[in-house]
Amino acid sequence: MAARLGADRGCREMIDPHTISAGRIMKPHRWHAHLAVIRRVIRNSAIALTVLCALLGFAVGMVVVALHLSVRFLHESGFNISLEDHLSSGDALTPLRILAVPVIGGVIVGLFLTLQRQLRPRQVVDPIEANALFGGKMSLGDSSRLTAVTLLSNGAGVSLGMEAAYSQAGAAIFSVIGQKFGLRRSDLRGVLGAGAAAGIAAAFNAPLAGAFYAFELVLGAYTPATLAIVGVAAATATLVRRAFLGAAPTFAIHTPLAPGMTPWDYLFYALLGIAAGQLGVITMKAVVLFERAFPRLPVQSWARPVIGGLMVGVIALAFPEVLGSGHGALVYSIDTGWPLLPLTALLAAKILASAISLGSGFRGGLFSSSLFIGSLFGALVVQAGALVYPALSDQRTVFMLVGMGAMAAAVIGSPMTMVMLVLESTGDFAAALAVLAGVVTASLFVRVTFGYSFATWRFHLRGVPIHGAHDVGWIADLKVARMMREDGDTVPVGMPLARLREAYPLETTKYVFAVDAAGHYAGVIDVTAAHNPTLDAAAAGIVAGDLAYGRRFFLLADDDVRTALKHFEEAELEALPVLDGMEGRVVGYLTETYALRRYSQEIETRRAAELGERDLFESGVEK
Repeated sequence: MAARLGADRGCREMIDPHTISAGRIMKPHRWHAHLAVIRRVIRNSAIALTVLCALLGFAVGMVVVALHLSVRFLHESGFNISLEDHLSSGDALTPLRILAVPVIGGVIVGLFLTLQRQLRPRQVVDPIEANALFGGKMSLGDSSRLTAVTLLSNGAGVSLGMEAAYSQAGAAIFSVIGQKFGLRRSDLRGVLGAGAAAGIAAAFNAPLAGAFYAFELVLGAYTPATLAIVGVAAATATLVRRAFLGAAPTFAIHTPLAPGMTPWDYLFYALLGIAAGQLGVITMKAVVLFERAFPRLPVQSWARPVIGGLMVGVIALAFPEVLGSGHGALVYSIDTGWPLLPLTALLAAKILASAISLGSGFRGGLFSSSLFIGSLFGALVVQAGALVYPALSDQRTVFMLVGMGAMAAAVIGSPMTMVMLVLESTGDFAAALAVLAGVVTASLFVRVTFGYSFATWRFHLRGVPIHGAHDVGWIADLKVARMMREDGDTVPVGMPLARLREAYPLETTKYVFAVDAAGHYAGVIDVTAAHNPTLDAAAAGIVAGDLAYGRRFFLLADDDVRTALKHFEEAELEALPVLDGMEGRVVGYLTETYALRRYSQEIETRRAAELGERDLFESGVEK
């Protein structure tokens, strides 16, 4: 009977469901066989995987160009500006449009989010979370909806950027295609990082910045295995962007940088980095403050973006530069700038507008906003310092670049990305070195005093247990159910000691598990202790339940390996029963030795995959 069932199961596994049609077994289509070959080649060839990422980088570049032009069209239609102008430049904006467009956009975004919550109430997984918890798996449908609402938010002119949409869309496209080709977990994580790199590289016309964005923020580390796929994706997407939107850098610096910087200047850059890090923490806390304040308003949830849009519009009446991502205003601030008092007011207005935009329900990122805020802060510091030390004004552009990089590094959490962005924008290695001094101190200050970037802090507030993109999801996948043995012995609590000794002689097994009359777990019995000669005199009155202990220590099939090891440490037992969780019945057992071995093997496997050497550890287990 068993043999026949096994044969039937084997036959069913050999039949491809695509070959069954109208009750007849059809020959498989030739393209299915070709697809299987392609899948196998991509899974087992680093060169093929790199070629795939290059092709997908082209696709992501096209998506970024389309989104960029869509935002420009919405700004042209809503604010009556030309396609060549940036919204934050503030040129030719009428008060009516400044007030009306964010409010109308708030209505659209509010209704869109309400409908989305009713149809798809689940939380959208972003690239960092996908890589940390889900092995690089993302949903293209969820990401498309997030991209759409980000586009609507940015088109409404609120004080946010499109970078979150670019990285989300790029990572999702790469992830979904990677899943279609059945990539391994480590390869899929790398591919997802390459998609995010492609999105950011195309957004800023900066392939190095895009690549380091992926390494620092999405993948959590630079590894030789991901260098080729991330690099080629970022480069390809950038070339597509340049073909359609031009080769000029996003932040073109037209003013000369400070000549002859001395070693003492880097001390000032480092101090500016610390101050910018503190400003970054203030900005992040301001966002959460408004995120908690808006739900308390006595209005429907769809009306919150409407109120937020109105508030941003009111701020923009005085400071139109707060509208949009801030690219145009950033270039103006570097080339021309504002006097000290208006500059201070604009800095506060931009922070407030960005916090209101996110807090009220609009979607977008703080990447560009933090760059603009940082440049304003650098200008503020140098202009205030020049009142005491006039020669400091010669360093104005460099201070603005340092403030820009340090502020963004504090908020986004990717310091080398900011160094590369400045290097690619200016082509000046001295300026990049100055920015490096600022981002290092800013990142260190935020890590020591606050402990989170903006993305990881939001995870913390949502109760998601991650501090970055490092892969911890495999721990949740390694369940007790996968490691346990199902041949554990159980004995009733009323079994006499003599029968227990007869059924389980020494050296046959080490532990058995006692169960009560209803079959519920009642404790573990050490077989060696049951054969202790000191019990012989009272053996007639001893039953199995008298020897059972540790009743409150057990495992559940859904526990992960970390939870299991924690229970072993608390129980100080070498083996624990696995209960079904519903009835408290024993369904198997797990030993601490085997759990530790599987945990070690998985760590070795992940490390080998990160280095691109799958046979690095001979004891590694291929998944």
